[in-house]
Amino acid sequence: MAEEQLTVLEGIVADLANELYQKWYNAATEDQQTEETSKALRENATQTTYWIIQEFMNRFNAAAEALKDN
Repeated sequence: MAEEQLTVLEGIVADLANELYQKWYNAATEDQQTEETSKALRENATQTTYWIIQEFMNRFNAAAEALKDN
């Protein structure tokens, strides 16, 4: 079950990273849309997505702990 949940989470992260990459790539001018730029944007989008989700989880858990302590 945990492996299945991890797979679902990984799928969600991959989808979000793809959407972020596409948004950034589409915002680039035509002369900026090179293979090198595309690769960098994809890597940055993936790292950014993981960072955002991790930060959300950390803050959510901290808020839940604070409420539990009250």
